[in-house]
Amino acid sequence: MAADVMSRPDEENTGVRAGDGSRDSSVDVEKLGRQRPEVFKSIWSELGFGFSVFCSMLLAEFFVSGFHVILPPLSEELEIPAASQTWPSSVFSLVTGAMLLPMGRLGDMYGGYLVYNAGLLWFFLWALIAGFSKNYMMLIFCRALQGLGPAAYLPGGVMLMGKIYRPGPRKNLVFALYGSFAPLGFFLGIFVGGLSAEFLNWRWYFWIGTIIFAVVCGISLVAVPFDYRDRKVDIPMDWWGVGTIVPGLLLIVYSLTDSSHAPNGWATPYIIVTLILGVMFLTAAWYVETRKAPVPLLPADLFEPKGMKRFLAVLFMAFGTFGLFLFYSSFYMELVLHKSPLTTAVWYIPMCVGGLIIGTVGGFTLHFLPGRVLLFISSMANAICMLLFALMPENPNYWAWVFPSMVCCTLGIDITFTVSNIFLTTNMPSHRQGLAGALINSVLFLGISFFLGIADIAVAETSELGLRKSYKVAFWLAFGVASIPLLFIPFLNIGSAKSDLTMEERQRLENPQRSTEEPERDREAKTSA
Repeated sequence: MAADVMSRPDEENTGVRAGDGSRDSSVDVEKLGRQRPEVFKSIWSELGFGFSVFCSMLLAEFFVSGFHVILPPLSEELEIPAASQTWPSSVFSLVTGAMLLPMGRLGDMYGGYLVYNAGLLWFFLWALIAGFSKNYMMLIFCRALQGLGPAAYLPGGVMLMGKIYRPGPRKNLVFALYGSFAPLGFFLGIFVGGLSAEFLNWRWYFWIGTIIFAVVCGISLVAVPFDYRDRKVDIPMDWWGVGTIVPGLLLIVYSLTDSSHAPNGWATPYIIVTLILGVMFLTAAWYVETRKAPVPLLPADLFEPKGMKRFLAVLFMAFGTFGLFLFYSSFYMELVLHKSPLTTAVWYIPMCVGGLIIGTVGGFTLHFLPGRVLLFISSMANAICMLLFALMPENPNYWAWVFPSMVCCTLGIDITFTVSNIFLTTNMPSHRQGLAGALINSVLFLGISFFLGIADIAVAETSELGLRKSYKVAFWLAFGVASIPLLFIPFLNIGSAKSDLTMEERQRLENPQRSTEEPERDREAKTSA
């Protein structure tokens, strides 16, 4: 049975008194930011919850990174045409990125427990079936349906953590560890993929993943707090937004990712048509979200805080850089440096170990340094990471070139991901935590898809230079993308992630009447809808 219903501590049980500016009140907030949330009756229940959400991030990366390793033997056995070999990889990220916002809304509607566990179970099912694929159409179908799993459980996991943990060091540690499991999952995916490709069969890559999934699902059903009855408002689904945003994103990302593989590139008719249709759908989405939708998927007031648009632009480029590094570094080491899949996996160990170290240390230090400083450090690390690969000689020394790039990569992505999660979940009320999780992961997936599409075009256009030099073009592109945030970050106003009031508590202190207006508006919107 799931854990007890979780709830935000109110003024009576937090020790934070409205209108009380005394020192005792601030001391209470500091103490609450370090305590175990009341919803967890013991440290073991909290550890079970942490294991579940951390491993959900691990599995999302596992089924992305390792699939590239098993793709060659898989393509040969299933006789996948050369022009279609990118689809089993890209369709997964395509579906996930497009469906995050609707799934985030479902989380706000029905609670994180239901959406999170449904996503895990759904992914488990289609990962298992994918291992039995008889032809490439069945595999592509399974990969597309797999994409709905992380689209549900990634925002669901962020939503649960955002609602359970109040601002403070404990929340910082949880989100830092959550982010650190991404490079761990990436490493594990490459390792299991290489092991399956060389010594077993590509199908074992999926089956080993489902074994991990089975353990995570079992623990999740028991350890994740059941929050359905804790919903404070009834929020309707924004069908206007779903009908315009989802197809718009699908069409634009498809045109970008497939243009380099189309017969005539950008001159191919279906590429032009899908791009134009995608732009039309997103234009329609802007209109309906601002004028027609009663409760839009992306509320306009979300972008009102000063610096929010610049912050999201920084995340878009930072996550895009991370995607370029993961994709092209693995191919560069295997195809240019001629390393085996298992050797490549071993070379990624510093990124895996570094992620865990940075996640642990960062969780205890994030409340000391301003977020702006942390983002600047992470952006510098991203730029150095890409520069090392761009300048790498033909026969590089591992410790001089690859090792520092791996350390810089994990430093860049872990800090960025942690700061973004903490900043957005802390600055949104509990009934928008699903939106917070969906927004973060949408920026992540769309940033990766967009810049991979651009890099793919650049590599294809410079293919006459040879594989090594054309991949260098991708690394120089990534270096440029990683450097741009350094121009914006000094103008961001993101403080340290210290113990503080929740959004609801701040609203009650600043304007007691306003704190009840938004839920009322959402109820009225549902009635009118």
